[in-house]
Amino acid sequence: MRDRLLCSQICLSAIVLLSLLAFQAALCAEDGWAPGIQDLYRLDRLPAFKESIKVASISSYDRTGGNNDGFGGQYSYVRKEKDGLVLADLEGPGIIYRIWTPTPTDDVMEFYFDGQSEPSIRVKFRELFMGRHPVFVRPLVGYGAGGFYSYVPLPYAKSCRVFIRAERIQFYQINYATYPKQTAIETFSPQPGGEYQHHLEKAKTLFASSGTDISSYAAPAGGHIERFSSRVTLSDEKPVTVFDVDRPGRIVGIRMRPPEALAGKGREVVLRAYWDGDEEPAILCPAGDFFGYAWGEPAMKSLLVGAAGGASYCYFPMPFDKSAKIELFSEQESDEEVDVDVEVLFVPIGRRENEGKFYALWRRENPTTKGKPFTFIETGGRGHIVGFIQQSQGFESGGTYFFEGDDQTTIDGKLVIHGTGSEDFYNGGWYDVPGRWESRRSFPLSGCLAYKKHLSRTGGYRILLGDAYAYRKSILQTIEHAPTENSLLNDYCGVTFLYSRERPTCEFDLLPVADRKVVDLKRIVFATWWNVPIYAFSFRDTTLTKNGEKFEGEDVRFLSMRAKGNDWFGHHFICFTCELPAAGTYRVSLDAIKGPAQGHVQLFMDEAPVGPAVDMYAETRQQALNEYVGTLDLAEGQNNLLLKIVGKNEKSEGLGLDLRNIICERVK
Repeated sequence: MRDRLLCSQICLSAIVLLSLLAFQAALCAEDGWAPGIQDLYRLDRLPAFKESIKVASISSYDRTGGNNDGFGGQYSYVRKEKDGLVLADLEGPGIIYRIWTPTPTDDVMEFYFDGQSEPSIRVKFRELFMGRHPVFVRPLVGYGAGGFYSYVPLPYAKSCRVFIRAERIQFYQINYATYPKQTAIETFSPQPGGEYQHHLEKAKTLFASSGTDISSYAAPAGGHIERFSSRVTLSDEKPVTVFDVDRPGRIVGIRMRPPEALAGKGREVVLRAYWDGDEEPAILCPAGDFFGYAWGEPAMKSLLVGAAGGASYCYFPMPFDKSAKIELFSEQESDEEVDVDVEVLFVPIGRRENEGKFYALWRRENPTTKGKPFTFIETGGRGHIVGFIQQSQGFESGGTYFFEGDDQTTIDGKLVIHGTGSEDFYNGGWYDVPGRWESRRSFPLSGCLAYKKHLSRTGGYRILLGDAYAYRKSILQTIEHAPTENSLLNDYCGVTFLYSRERPTCEFDLLPVADRKVVDLKRIVFATWWNVPIYAFSFRDTTLTKNGEKFEGEDVRFLSMRAKGNDWFGHHFICFTCELPAAGTYRVSLDAIKGPAQGHVQLFMDEAPVGPAVDMYAETRQQALNEYVGTLDLAEGQNNLLLKIVGKNEKSEGLGLDLRNIICERVK
């Protein structure tokens, strides 16, 4: 009896699965849809549940739990073969959706499809991302912020083997999806037909459109876009409805002007959206953070969400069954009213049976938990994640070592994606290295929100299209906040965008406004030996070098200034540009090296000394920490701090200044 019951259950499950596949196949045939290149521009299908049965990634992460995620190359392959390394060996039907590395080489990479003895694609690893290869075209491939990425889909009906003719490579990630055996995936062709070229051109056009109105891509075929415009006034604790409709449809665009109306470190303006009369919001997020603001100011310009052209925008399609309402809610402390111009783009085509509803979840952990990664989202149900935004800040100035942490994705109970570093997750690489992940950069699907080492701040964003994280039962998305063991405590904020069949099972509570505010560090350390901008220094008879010495077993780096005689306009000087998070009164001090050839250093403002002349002379080389040089009223943002060598000790052999750090500590 039990066996017959089990058999009946299995048969019923099989019938349900086959029916679902048949329904999905009918939908695909109806609009000419097939997974692959169309994933990159058919935003109207972004809410549709994915037909894939597995979403995963192969990467070079350290299998021991350490931080050697590609540095040594021990884990940067699936297996070694005679002439090189196998980077992936995948069974189909499936599609490779993303390839990333921060360490491309001129070694030849080969792609073998469906058991081929000869590769269909041969390309130098570096050239894969340059946009010069006929398969890997810009802007579907690109580079910047230290990383190199490709979003050109590579489909395979039976198998795909990725091979590189090299003895060693370093960091890499390959994201892919596996589909049911019945799925008609056409294997990549090195000579694609006209239909593929048609889809490719549409994808290229969309990828080049960040910051513009792309609502037409999010609207289903035949759907007419209706525009609802309004001007609303935000005041303390009074929800304002900016869109309200009682008929089936979908939102294909939201724009709010000006961006400054949603800015501010208080995160006091909240965006809420409700679908189909649900009492709980589907979108519950500080409005600025929803649009990719970072620490209170606009920072992001992706394809689907960001700020550009005087507006904050979002083009994620948001389908619903019966009704929709969008609100702005201000919890600002002042009585000042703020006007916001809102435009909502609506298409009267309701949610389809195979589509999820759109949700946006904001979470903050301040502090993070020692030994446990930061959680973007943990939920049951069926759906797929389509985007992440992250803001991370340490509690001490001068370091962002927490960004060594890896992202990890557990889908339906299995760990299927393990990254190689936080900036890698956002298609970047090598944070804190000039010319790489060191400044705000925006690309179509990823970017760096900021990198400010002196403020211990950095963050990134990533939009997922073909590489969406699809789940059928559950998903847990985390990211570590330390190189190993989540040992560093930090302030982490994250926004997760997703589609779900039912309301996600995680908590949607928003922290009280007092706990949402950006926290500015009061003690800021500017490491002059690394990358603090030098505004100016003496016009003659002065040299600058970067040196290092050991003091009590510690390697100490510093900027060394050597001068002789006088400058044209008086004392020799050096001026640094120091960015501060808030206006206030700051105590300024120096970490320096005293020695037999050092001078007297003094802080000046408007050609007047603002503190004591500090004698840096000593008979032997030694560290001098926290040497007070003055107190100044400084502005939020960039300030130029001018130090002069105003003389020397009678015993000193020169006019030197060996400077490690400038320290600005806010006192009021």
